[in-house]
Amino acid sequence: MKKLVYIVLICAIGILAYYGMQNPVGRLEKNDEEQHAAQVLSGKLAENYNLEGLKLKINGSDVPDEQYLPYIGSDLHVMLPIDAVKDKLGCTVDEYANGGIIIKRNDHTVRIVAGSADASFDEEKVTLQTQPVKNNDKLYVPIEYISDAIDYTCEYNYSTGQISLQKKGEDTTLPAVYDMRKEGRVTEVRDQGDSGTCWAFASLAALETTLMPDENLQFSVDNMTKNNGFGIEQFEGGQYRMSIAYLASWKGPVLEKDDPYGDDETNSKLKAVKHLQEAEIIEDKDLEAVKEAVYKKGGVETAIYSDMVDADSDSEYYNRDHSSYYYDGTEGINHDVVIVGWDDNYSRNNFNKTPKKDGAFICKNSWGTDFGDEGYFYISYYDAHICETSVVYTKLEPADNYDKIYQADKLGWVGVLGFDNEEAYFANVYKAGKNEELAAVAFYATGAKTTYEVYVVTDFQDEDSLADRKLVASGEVEYAGYYTVDLEQAEKLADGKKFAVVVHITTPDTKYPIAIEYDADSLTDSFDIKDGEGYLSLYGKQWYSAEKDRKCNVCLKAFTRTVE
Repeated sequence: MKKLVYIVLICAIGILAYYGMQNPVGRLEKNDEEQHAAQVLSGKLAENYNLEGLKLKINGSDVPDEQYLPYIGSDLHVMLPIDAVKDKLGCTVDEYANGGIIIKRNDHTVRIVAGSADASFDEEKVTLQTQPVKNNDKLYVPIEYISDAIDYTCEYNYSTGQISLQKKGEDTTLPAVYDMRKEGRVTEVRDQGDSGTCWAFASLAALETTLMPDENLQFSVDNMTKNNGFGIEQFEGGQYRMSIAYLASWKGPVLEKDDPYGDDETNSKLKAVKHLQEAEIIEDKDLEAVKEAVYKKGGVETAIYSDMVDADSDSEYYNRDHSSYYYDGTEGINHDVVIVGWDDNYSRNNFNKTPKKDGAFICKNSWGTDFGDEGYFYISYYDAHICETSVVYTKLEPADNYDKIYQADKLGWVGVLGFDNEEAYFANVYKAGKNEELAAVAFYATGAKTTYEVYVVTDFQDEDSLADRKLVASGEVEYAGYYTVDLEQAEKLADGKKFAVVVHITTPDTKYPIAIEYDADSLTDSFDIKDGEGYLSLYGKQWYSAEKDRKCNVCLKAFTRTVE
């Protein structure tokens, strides 16, 4: 194949050289036939480069993930998926329904439009030689033209198929002030009334920002609080793990208009309109990481202590004139809010009690627009609990991304298990339906810097079959959380036969790296130990039954697509 590429390239050089000899002085001019021939030749070159396979390197590291790989356009320019710009180049990307795209990095802003050559770099209007395009429903941008504007260099080695992106210098700090409201990245403020549903309002408000500004959806709190599988009433409260479990098991989200809040009714048969792919749990009190998440990914759900219950409440910790809150006591958390921005210079003198320094997060509450600044308020960086637990719902996909979910952990991450070691193996066994291929798996990382290897056993007979496993994916995640891993190549499953998914996980600084579902208390009364077949192992050789030996289910899901 490379020989063919070289031959075509030599032909191209020869043709261009011929045109050059015909026009020895001045610019190169081609008639319509020559122009058409050049376009056809460029298209052939691009086709050959893409068939040969391209390789991507960012800041000196190989990026093998297929979802991030670029392609060469017919005009021989490099087209990079917008997801790679967002996830790998450290940019904030806002996509709008009209095709507009805003890319931000450091102090630079790039504005482009899918299907248009019109663009602006830091407010300077420019015309792109190659337009951003959608290819198989995936948006690609001409990275060669915008790389310099976001402080990157872009090089392409035609002989090796290597595309290299390298950032220029060090990243600059985040802005001193940022407010998602000004970027059109928040949905409307809502009112929880006298129910203990702040956790669901916060989870769904944060989830909604992940889709903004491209999609402005309002999700049903009633559905989340009444159909999550946990033994709680709306007045009893909840927490983020319940939200993740509800979303990860495809119970939701559903739209507010289909299951409205406060009518004492719910519809448990509604299907999720989106699928949660990923939720990151940021380490305790890592304020800079929280800011970066807000800036690049979406609103961050967090919890505080509040002695107020609604907009009419008073508190010694709340300054009504400045819509500011600072608690420095020892009471535990009891209220969830969403961080949507920050102000490093927000005066400490704006609080009833004076924190040691300036600075505050801008938070969205669920007490209606009569509270604070149209429903928003400032919480000091030095509040006792702000950012102790921080959750950002980083990836949502359309509800048709997979056809079927296999799972035994509808209550999600209830506890942890392990072998007094930072690494462990865990597996779940499922029975395939008809005409299915395994497309992805999902699991929890119980701590930061977790590395994983995903294996598949397509013909499972008994636990001895787990030794005959095939490696299909590997990687590392930065934070604890819930993660979906797409297989680089889907695995065909035999109709009606058992298959197993296996994960080898390593989580530094922990002895119990496996997330499990078990009957912990009255909240988990619906736990069903009969719906799964799970296995646990330290080194992947000697296996224990999760259900029989440990009385639990393994948190490990499998997703399939139907094939013709």
